[in-house]
Amino acid sequence: MKRKAYVTLQNGKVFEGYSFGAEREVIGELVFTTGMTGYLETLTDPSYYGQIVTQTFPLIGNYGVIPEDFESGKVWATAYIVREKCDAPSNFRSKGTLEEFLKAQGIPAVYGVDTRELTRTVREAGVMNAAVTFRPFTDFAALESYRVKDAVRSVTSDKREEFGAGNPLTVVLYDFGAKMNIGRELVSRGCRVLVVPANCTAEEALSYRPDGIMLTNGPGDPAENTEIIANIAKLAGKKPILGICLGHQLFALAMGGETRKMKYGHRGANQPVKELASGRVFITSQNHGYEVVASSVPRGTLSFVNVNDGTCEGMDYPELNASTVQFHPEACAGPHDANFLFERFIERMKEGRNA
Repeated sequence: MKRKAYVTLQNGKVFEGYSFGAEREVIGELVFTTGMTGYLETLTDPSYYGQIVTQTFPLIGNYGVIPEDFESGKVWATAYIVREKCDAPSNFRSKGTLEEFLKAQGIPAVYGVDTRELTRTVREAGVMNAAVTFRPFTDFAALESYRVKDAVRSVTSDKREEFGAGNPLTVVLYDFGAKMNIGRELVSRGCRVLVVPANCTAEEALSYRPDGIMLTNGPGDPAENTEIIANIAKLAGKKPILGICLGHQLFALAMGGETRKMKYGHRGANQPVKELASGRVFITSQNHGYEVVASSVPRGTLSFVNVNDGTCEGMDYPELNASTVQFHPEACAGPHDANFLFERFIERMKEGRNA
């Protein structure tokens, strides 16, 4: 029997649908993602911590649940909203239905929602909080006061891990909410990857004698991570650095720059970015709600811009042998246009070793 569910927005607008996940009532920050595939990677991406995720693509769940495609060990989204769910997935790798998976993970989900209208509302009014309930919701004070807090601390690993043992180059990968495919891409290119918690000190990271430092993606407001930002400032200039998404924002803050919240962010696998040096345009995968204010960053040079809105998509720091991008070159799921950034990072590490 279908159970009615309500999605109540901070601005008072209500969308009705039916429950197909865990029967829990939650409050979160409502966002949308435009990816046509990759719902499993979206759900298991730690960058969605504290958020209610809406899929703009109408049919979700059609290839089932494939654990090999997860980007972490669990679902991090607070709740999930789709237009239509698929109850009979068709894929030889599938291990079950999306509904079964969400229930097992304890994640509430709603289907039958007019996701086109919901997305239009967020695009026009901006990101806002929302509640998923089984009865009409009236506690707007709770919606108004909700904030995503301590996000990185909540998602980071609590111990050091190693992948690609025996590979010639060593990379210390700071886990701010890292997608697994970042590590896979480095290992496939001959790197030994040491994954360290977000609070790993610069002194400890450098004691591993790495050839490079990777600053990964993650959730939340970058400016709240004051200790991490101070730590990154100590790492700057010591080893080649590549920052991705939150790592891009944290490095800019460590250099004295500013970040600001966007109206509705960039989330999906079809974001066009232009490399200023070459004039080439790449289609990228993105998931962020904050942007770096490029003009505020001393010693940094703007390297990529978003074709749609002109926002900062990358910075180079030649004096510090560092490069950061707002988009995801590992792109899982998503286009592989920006994969070459890993090769550039590898070359910088090799040059540093030879020097």
